[in-house]
Amino acid sequence: MENISGRIRKLSDSQTMAMNQKSKDLQSQGVDIINLSVGEPDFHTPPHVKEAAKRAIDDNVSFYSPVGGFPQLKNAISKKFLHENELEYPPENIIVSNGAKHSIANAIMVLVDDGDEVIVPAPYWVSYVELVKLAGGTNIIIESDVRTDFKITPAQLEEAITPKTKVLLLCSPNNPTGTVYTKEELQEIVMILMRYPGVFIISDEIYEHINFIGKHESIASFGEIKERVVVVNGVSKAYAMTGWRVGYLAAPGWIVKACSKLQGQFTSGASSISQMAALAALGGDNTYTDKMREAFLRRRDLVLERAASIDGFVMSRPGGAFYIFPDISAFCGKKFDGNVIKDDNDFCLFLLEHAHVAAVPGEAFGAPDHIRISYAASDSILNEAFDRIEKALERLV
Repeated sequence: MENISGRIRKLSDSQTMAMNQKSKDLQSQGVDIINLSVGEPDFHTPPHVKEAAKRAIDDNVSFYSPVGGFPQLKNAISKKFLHENELEYPPENIIVSNGAKHSIANAIMVLVDDGDEVIVPAPYWVSYVELVKLAGGTNIIIESDVRTDFKITPAQLEEAITPKTKVLLLCSPNNPTGTVYTKEELQEIVMILMRYPGVFIISDEIYEHINFIGKHESIASFGEIKERVVVVNGVSKAYAMTGWRVGYLAAPGWIVKACSKLQGQFTSGASSISQMAALAALGGDNTYTDKMREAFLRRRDLVLERAASIDGFVMSRPGGAFYIFPDISAFCGKKFDGNVIKDDNDFCLFLLEHAHVAAVPGEAFGAPDHIRISYAASDSILNEAFDRIEKALERLV
């Protein structure tokens, strides 16, 4: 370990990946684990998307792709922004990457220098703060809780901004809470940002289509700050394509060029076959996506009903994504077989060992004493999971 670079030593392991691996390890030993830790749809990729990938293989679309993505895919993304979001981003303002995580990493590396401050509202997706560390930046965390539906206030944002502030990282619909900012709430944030022209916004909109409250609102729709916004999206959540690894960002041309320069040295272009699959996904209608959203809405309501019956769970009502994020602090201090549940990590280990249900500790998302439960599973599996959770929690004293 002593020979590993400092930049890697200061990184934390992904707790979502760690919990997912623990679940798989137990499953390989024959333990019947219900894994609600993973953040991906349980649906299969749409048939027409798979067919497009097969055609691409047969047509020998197997050579290096352009660093920034195939022109026809960038055209499709441009049309998507125009038709779905009323945002004008020509193809030259778009870059395709190896997943939305890669797009976020590109944007952070391009915008953040040593000592720059990045405002990260908590709860946050686990990789945000680690990528900021990797870029040499300083994370400035704004805390929120269930009483504010896990949303930051304009006053909190203004208080967090300093002369060193370079980026605000925003995620709506949010992972891990499912919180969705309304247009009015975004307008209030924009009013603050207009007073600080040196602050950029990276807007993670990967859960755009898993939205239960109406039309998705992008902060890039506010013309006053659009030239400071980097919009990140991809095909993984909307089209059940997590393993295909195709994400993209749209931004001012100079940011896109810088991302392309970086990507050209790190990874080059995304998989040629995956890009052809993504082209089919974006070029079709959203019938399949709409059916997924309907299923997730039904599951959300099922899970909220089951969780509400557990004395000690305190939750908000998610407006999107496919997670609930209950406060479980009422269980901290309770015991099982003499062992004390000290925090959310202990609570998740208790659920894994005694309920055989995997969830992720809230500490990973900057919100200790919470847990993230994914409801990207069938109704029957979710009911079985909560049966197990209820039975296990009854054993605590």
